[in-house]
Amino acid sequence: MSAKPPTSLDVAREAGVSQATVSYVLNNREGMRISDETRARVREAADRLGYVPHAGARTLRTGHSGLVLVPLVDIPYGVLAVGIMEELDRELSRLGYTMIQYGARRLKGVAAARAWAELRPVAVIAPAERLTRQAVDVLHSAGIKAVVGLGVVGWSSEIVSTVTMDHEAIGVTAAEHLAARGCSTLTAIVPVEDGLREMGLRRASGVQRVAAAHGVPYTRVDLAFSEAAAAAMLDVWRDANSAGSADSVDGADSVDGADTAGRAPAKRGVFAYNDDYAMLLMAVLADNGFSVPGDVAVVGCDDLPLAKLLRPRLTTVRFDVATAPAVLAQALDEVVKGGEIGRHRLTLWTHALVERDST
Repeated sequence: MSAKPPTSLDVAREAGVSQATVSYVLNNREGMRISDETRARVREAADRLGYVPHAGARTLRTGHSGLVLVPLVDIPYGVLAVGIMEELDRELSRLGYTMIQYGARRLKGVAAARAWAELRPVAVIAPAERLTRQAVDVLHSAGIKAVVGLGVVGWSSEIVSTVTMDHEAIGVTAAEHLAARGCSTLTAIVPVEDGLREMGLRRASGVQRVAAAHGVPYTRVDLAFSEAAAAAMLDVWRDANSAGSADSVDGADSVDGADTAGRAPAKRGVFAYNDDYAMLLMAVLADNGFSVPGDVAVVGCDDLPLAKLLRPRLTTVRFDVATAPAVLAQALDEVVKGGEIGRHRLTLWTHALVERDST
């Protein structure tokens, strides 16, 4: 085994072509008039020699590394998130970029920017809360052409492109459906897990808004993802039903409507934050003799494949993720090539309710 790795010049000699032709073929440069036979010969020579392009040399030649750095976030990655990342990777690859995921989940600000910049990516797609003006300055000073902040509606920046999600609107969509289905009390489940809680609170604010508009009792329940925690919540509901009144849960914000003393227990409408929490809740409800949707109507979010396999089938909020990764990749490519920092304001994650049997 040779101690010296093969170079593009070695490949050129092996294939009987110029070094420039090797570069054009192996970097998939468009617009070059190179025959299929020559392209095949170059690739075969590279394979025989075990040639691997040098990232540093490519950076010097093209002016950028072609790497798009996506920092990992400190939240559970579900099926939907993994699917979005895989599709984004495919779209970036189609445009000639390589997506890399970076650990150190808790790094933010200037410390994060310096760590990311060491890899010399051409672009960074990062959660908005990890970006500061000083951090963005560090990234641009290191030659990073595009910085995209992932945030929520209401967050904006003049120094980076932004991609936002309207979590409150998701809660509104779910709650309006529950109200239309005759639910006379609305509950929003908010995960206690780090990374999910902030999104859960925003979605819950949408449910609270709908409850106030319809004049019905509202309860927010902060819930750990466990059967024991869900069962404890049901114990509170049983006590409230026995008293014939709307309930309040420790640690929750409650907005009560008119006095319900003496009335029949209200049909509860629950927006469970996402499909995972909805499935947890429905399992515990069934174990404890509650009927879905007779006693409790449940709405999830994400439209996971299992949502259709549950019995009853789960009503959920579905994101339109089919085109979002392609739009984001294209917008990033335009920023990289045009240098128009902060020009893009994208709300990619549109959503719609999918009605099934749980409501």
